[in-house]
Amino acid sequence: MEKSIESIWKQGFINSDALVAPKLNKLYNQKSIHIIDKFKRMFRINLNAIVAGSILFLGISFVIGIPYMGIGFFLTLSIIVIVNRRLSRGLNKIDKSESSYQYIKAFDNWMKQQVSVNRIMARFYYPLFFLSGVLGFWQYHFNGKQLGEAITNKLILNYPGIDLIFGVPLFIILGVILMMVMLSYFGGKLYQWDLKVVYGGVLRKLDEIIADMEELRNT
Repeated sequence: MEKSIESIWKQGFINSDALVAPKLNKLYNQKSIHIIDKFKRMFRINLNAIVAGSILFLGISFVIGIPYMGIGFFLTLSIIVIVNRRLSRGLNKIDKSESSYQYIKAFDNWMKQQVSVNRIMARFYYPLFFLSGVLGFWQYHFNGKQLGEAITNKLILNYPGIDLIFGVPLFIILGVILMMVMLSYFGGKLYQWDLKVVYGGVLRKLDEIIADMEELRNT
C-alpha cells in the first residue's frame, strides 16, 4: 500500500537523509532557515539601534540639561545590549546542518531562554528607566529655575508643614517608590508586550512551522 502524504511528510523533515520527500524536506529547511535568519537580522538591527539611540540621547541630555536621565538611560540600555549580545552567541551556534525540525526546535529553545532572561531583567530596567526620567525632569531648568526646586517651593507655599527628605517632598519620594514597585511587578508583562510589538510576526510564523511539524510527527 502506498504511503500516505502525512507519513511521507513526517519522514521527510524528521530525517535529513530521507529520500521519500526531498522536495518537502528542502521546503521545510528553507522555511526554517529563512525565519531564523530574519529574526537574526531584526535582533541585530534592534541592538544596534538601541546602542545608537542611547549614545545620541546621552549627548542630547547634556545639551538640554537633563544629564541624569541621559546617563541612567545609557547605562541601563548598555546592560541590556551586553546581556543580549552574549545570549546571541548561543543563537549563532545553532547547527544549520541539522534536520529542519531539530534546527527550528533548537532555535525555539534558545528563544525561550532569551525571553526568560529578559523577563527577569525587565523587572529591574523598567523601574530604572522611570527613575532616570523623574531625576531628569526634576533637574530640568525652566524659566531659569530648576523644575524640582520650583515644584517644592510651590508645595511648601501651599502646605507649610509638608515633610521633606533632602529637600524633596516625602509624598513625591513615596510616589516614585510605589511606581517603581509597580513597574517591577508588571515588568515581565511589559516586556512580553514589547516583544510582541517588535518580533510578533516572526514568532507567529515560527509557532506555525513548529505546529505543522509536530502535527506531522504525531500522525
